Amino acid sequence: MHGIILAGGSGSRLWPLSRELYPKQLLRLNNSKESLLEMTFLRLLDVIDEKNIISITNQKHSGDVRTQLNNLASNPVVLSEPVAKNTAPAIAAAVKYILDTRCDDVIIVAPSDPLIKDVKAFSKTVKEGEKLAQAGYIVTFGVMPNSPQTGYGYIKAKEPIENGFKVDEFKEKPDEKTAKKYLEDGNYYWNSGIFMFKASVFVEALKKYAKDIYENFEKLDFRTNENIPYEIFNLMPSISVDYAVMEHAKNIALVPLQSDWNDLGCWDAIYEVNKKDECGNVKMGNIMEEGCKNSLLYASDRLVAGVGLEDVVIVETSDAVLACKMDKTQDVKKIYDKLKEIKDDTFKIHRTVYRPWGYYTVLNQGEGYLTKMICVFKKGQLSLQSHNYRSEHWVVLSGTARVTLDNKNFMLKPGQSIDIPVKVKHSLANPYDEELKIMEVQRGEKLVEEDIIRYKDIYGRVKA
Repeated sequence: MHGIILAGGSGSRLWPLSRELYPKQLLRLNNSKESLLEMTFLRLLDVIDEKNIISITNQKHSGDVRTQLNNLASNPVVLSEPVAKNTAPAIAAAVKYILDTRCDDVIIVAPSDPLIKDVKAFSKTVKEGEKLAQAGYIVTFGVMPNSPQTGYGYIKAKEPIENGFKVDEFKEKPDEKTAKKYLEDGNYYWNSGIFMFKASVFVEALKKYAKDIYENFEKLDFRTNENIPYEIFNLMPSISVDYAVMEHAKNIALVPLQSDWNDLGCWDAIYEVNKKDECGNVKMGNIMEEGCKNSLLYASDRLVAGVGLEDVVIVETSDAVLACKMDKTQDVKKIYDKLKEIKDDTFKIHRTVYRPWGYYTVLNQGEGYLTKMICVFKKGQLSLQSHNYRSEHWVVLSGTARVTLDNKNFMLKPGQSIDIPVKVKHSLANPYDEELKIMEVQRGEKLVEEDIIRYKDIYGRVKA
């Protein structure tokens, strides 16, 4: 069996914690040591060999995805979409990679963002679904609903077959009245977004129902290169696998998911899965409250104090605060979309960004300049890199920096500084046990994280 992890979502309803450049699948949202992506990989490891798990994500997340998976596997396969095109093209590209480099096998497609704690029950369900996939079905895993949720798609089951049901139809996210009808009917399941099929069966479905994807699918060739060509992938339509294939195919089977499942799609879902105090509050971070009930209070950088709050969500980060009623958390996406529309970077990136070597905090930014405080953990090391559009000036605040600049090494103490010219290869390392902190001042016409050309990296972000 092979596995495909879809790791390219945005998690917009979990703003301000989830951002475009650091979405929810990379976060640790339920007091776990692992991110949702890492938990998904470990869950698949229970039924699939690590070398047969392929992750696909947008190129702007590929470095973070690879960094996290490097902690779990020796050489994880991470495919990078050159442009976001929704789930159908992403799955098609990953399936083509498996066919080009492996074999026609049963494949399970797993989103990277749901929370599933009962791994053994999940594995048992996967094994049952595998039998139907081997028989030629495209299998979808349904979740028996326990409330009239309006944030999920639904699947209507009809006559039973071995280990599951044939599928009558897929339903879009309903209004509350319709969701209640689905719940009362008893034949409707939440769409978990988890699928299983033989590679050849999926390809036939693309050929029959999604010809514009199939034509470009045929042009992809991974036999010598893992890169997805922009000029081919960009020709595919941006469409979900539900619209492209699942709603049209006749050989769809539903297997009820026997494990727990939570989409963690919005803040009320985060509230549901976390431990509550005697008044029904979930408190995460530096929280002080008086007389609050049934609320979620999350503090990232500062003290958050609440008095007399009930059924609300308060989420604080270094650059934004969200306050909303518990029953309105689905509407947080509207705030995210408005920020994106007016080009406010608060939708895109945190002021503090974590990397495998440490973190940086953006302190100030203006026309042609940007300042950061960079913290490098002990034994941490930034990649050997260069920039096409910006120069940098580093000042050591604390610790000792080993700077590599144009093949020369420099050891800098607090108060000492160095200039990094445009296009010159450079690296920064902390060879000691004390944290290294430096001030970085960038100057240039284009001050973006994408302006990094990596040559060597101890964290596996440069492919050999």
